[in-house]
Amino acid sequence: MAGQSKRLYIGPRLRRIRRELGLTQAQMAADLDVSPSYVTLIERNQRPLPADLLLRLAETYELELSAFSAGEDETLALLEAALADPIFQELSVGRDDVRDLLSSNPAMGDAVAALYQAHRSSQAAVIEARATGQSGPADPLEEAREYISEARNYFPALEEVGEETARALSANNHNLFDALADRFKKKHSLTLRVLPADIMVGAYRRHDRHRAQIAISEALDQASRTFQAALQLVLFEQGKLLDETVNTAAFESDAGRRLARAALANYAAGAIIFPYSIFHQSVQELHYDIEALARRYGASFEQVCHRLTTLQQPGKEGIPFFFLRIDAAGNVSKRFSGGVFPFARYGGSCPLWNIHETFRLPRRIITQTVQLPDGDSYFSIARTVHGGEGGFAAPKAERAVALGCDIKHAGKLIYGRDIDLEAATPTPVGVTCRLCPRPACAARAHPPVERRIIIDEHRRMATPFSFAFD
Repeated sequence: MAGQSKRLYIGPRLRRIRRELGLTQAQMAADLDVSPSYVTLIERNQRPLPADLLLRLAETYELELSAFSAGEDETLALLEAALADPIFQELSVGRDDVRDLLSSNPAMGDAVAALYQAHRSSQAAVIEARATGQSGPADPLEEAREYISEARNYFPALEEVGEETARALSANNHNLFDALADRFKKKHSLTLRVLPADIMVGAYRRHDRHRAQIAISEALDQASRTFQAALQLVLFEQGKLLDETVNTAAFESDAGRRLARAALANYAAGAIIFPYSIFHQSVQELHYDIEALARRYGASFEQVCHRLTTLQQPGKEGIPFFFLRIDAAGNVSKRFSGGVFPFARYGGSCPLWNIHETFRLPRRIITQTVQLPDGDSYFSIARTVHGGEGGFAAPKAERAVALGCDIKHAGKLIYGRDIDLEAATPTPVGVTCRLCPRPACAARAHPPVERRIIIDEHRRMATPFSFAFD
């Protein structure tokens, strides 16, 4: 009917919000003064969500109205990317068709988007396995990374406990490290001590049961000492929650599950050091200035970068970032994507990405706009960070980290303010040489998989390899 308001079917999103709040359908129904069966029908998209009930939901649970549309733009982008795939070339499906699907059946839209992501991930995994000779048992590290990625690097239960712990610690009016020491003493009868590196015998942190103490190496800087103390507190106090969270997924190997649990423990420590609501507010005030955030929270550059990748609370989201850490040889030691950027599982990163340039300009932040072969553009910042022990002649690890986002978010960053993003020509990069189809790349180290190499002894091209697209 003309002029009639559009019906709102948001069943899957309502279900996710309810679960994140830790409520049953009966509890939510009682809060909203409706029947449990009515909540069930709305969650199954068999009834639309009326405007008055939407407002009641937002007021009752102190939610922003944007929480009920969270993820729709992302799903729309994924579906459009799926329909741009060559396998759909003969189908005449447009943007309006995609919006109709999301409007009438968002659960099916989410399902199709997830299916396409799984298809693309499996396709890349097969190609990479062929290219690198990877076979045999599951890779535990990749299992753990996939688990974090599928959760979009956001775990609401850990966030909630992290904020509660941070509030309790701040009530003591100490700096965080001293507050952690007090909590160990009062709640666990343990002393938190900083000990010389030679006594620690190579360890950064150790629970000494005999002496009833938690020992932290003085070789660490203060930010790392605080993180290690917070991590140990998480292991003592959140062990059951860590198990419950990680056991929601099926792992092929016990090592994969244990690595994922360790990643969750690190996540929970970050949630204590950077309580979500306060940190999110700081991020907005400082426009994602990583060095300023590090000073405000007494943290390291890398710790802040990690935390920025986790800001996915519905209604209070941050920019969806991806994160990468490499060494001078290009080996990838950490990466977080959450579907934001299509990292390769094996092999190094593209040599045209300026994260590699940071080793020539230590401690200096450099920016870059890049574009993948599929046309998607991103904005990234990169800087070197130090790892290892302090002191003269002590072994140190020089690494570089990069934090990036879709180009549409770059204007929100303090790093993108003085850059004309519309006029800037992005650097053409690939995920990794084995998966990059760009024909004219002088930096290429390997030919792309599934491309026929052309060998002509009487002609030397500027690029290392020539290949056909048939």
